[in-house]
Amino acid sequence: MSNDIRIRKGLNINLKGKAEKVLENAVTSNFVNVRPEDFHGVIPKLLKREGDTVKAGDPLYFDKSNEDVKIASPVSGTLVTIERGEKRRILNLKIQADKTQTYHEFSSIDVDKASAEDIKSRLLESGCWPFIKQRPYDIIANPNKQPKAIFVSGVNTAPLSADLDFVLQGKERELQAALTALSKLTSGKVHLGVAKDGNSPLKNLKDITVYNVSGPHPAGNVGTLINKIDPVNKGEVVWTVNPQDLVIIGELLLTGKFNAERIVALVGSSVEKPRYFRTVIGAEIATIIYDHGVKKDGNDRIISGNVLSGKQVKPDGNLDYYSNVITIIPEGDDYEFFGWNKPVFDKISVSRAFTFSWMFPNKEFDLNTNTNGEHRAFVTTGNYEEVFPLDIFPMQILKACMYKDLDEMEVLGMYEVAPEDFALTEFICVSKQPHQKIIRDGLDLMMKEIG
Repeated sequence: MSNDIRIRKGLNINLKGKAEKVLENAVTSNFVNVRPEDFHGVIPKLLKREGDTVKAGDPLYFDKSNEDVKIASPVSGTLVTIERGEKRRILNLKIQADKTQTYHEFSSIDVDKASAEDIKSRLLESGCWPFIKQRPYDIIANPNKQPKAIFVSGVNTAPLSADLDFVLQGKERELQAALTALSKLTSGKVHLGVAKDGNSPLKNLKDITVYNVSGPHPAGNVGTLINKIDPVNKGEVVWTVNPQDLVIIGELLLTGKFNAERIVALVGSSVEKPRYFRTVIGAEIATIIYDHGVKKDGNDRIISGNVLSGKQVKPDGNLDYYSNVITIIPEGDDYEFFGWNKPVFDKISVSRAFTFSWMFPNKEFDLNTNTNGEHRAFVTTGNYEEVFPLDIFPMQILKACMYKDLDEMEVLGMYEVAPEDFALTEFICVSKQPHQKIIRDGLDLMMKEIG
């Protein structure tokens, strides 16, 4: 079965520095970091101590609120440092990786014959469960609740995002195993979006319902897929999985090995040779960026993720658990004299007042991190609705989150949104309001008060 989903509202942000479709092996990372902050809502309880040796797939800690959910080590090696912050809060687990990797051996599973409980148990014990997220609340899925549907977006429309058609080449067997397994964990269907004009390896797989997606960003967001196919109402749960994480899940089920390999796109106007690299989850950023045209003394911002919803990291930081993009763009810490009072041709805007980017639809822009304005009260412009394709009122739901009206948040559709769904409205916001943080705080409040 195939359906078309065409998104009309949105905005494509064409930036310089797209990755060339060339794949290289990154320099082997001596250290791999696993940071609890990557798993929102998880309260870690350690299973290992400093000095312990681990294999790839060994559990490092579990979630205090749900002991079945374990976070696994991406590599084999020695746990050399457990960094703590205030009140002994765990900030980071640093593992010195072995030169030759060894794996915790789980038995393989015949996904066609396995029961839902067998599959769930294997994903939980192996550390693959954190790859499955749920809505509401955009957190690791609760294994005790059955979702009404599972959603996978096989198309990236965010600026400088990785080309999933290229990244997933040759992984059809692993993808099929993962999708077949997931189809047994839901009472509904596994919905999968692919680019209408693409050549995705996901298109011809079974046990899924395929949708051909087209339109500007955020057409590729899984939240857009959910909203257009089967929105989340009160009391309902849906799960989401990233395509590259499907590969890890599929390989585990087929071989019994937790292989945390990740293909990462190094992109941005500050990169001389943007391309793809094979590395592992949690690898040191420096092993990818400095040997490939990034200046060590450059005034640049390094982002784990895309420019709209990614996280700023330091040069000695690490790739986070879910990202498949490292973006490097100029730091916007310079002051533009009278920048508000002249026609602009080198910036993107949905307004045609002073910015003329609309005249060059195919132009690639070299943008920096400058917000070109300061934080101020919300200004009602109507621009949010132009780039927000979900059947939700963006301004109203943001304000409901700010004044913490749980009833209004619920009525307006808070159960189906995630912070990344508001990344584009934040980008065009003339008031410079932190939309994604507002939504994240609102989701946390709902999770605490409603559960």
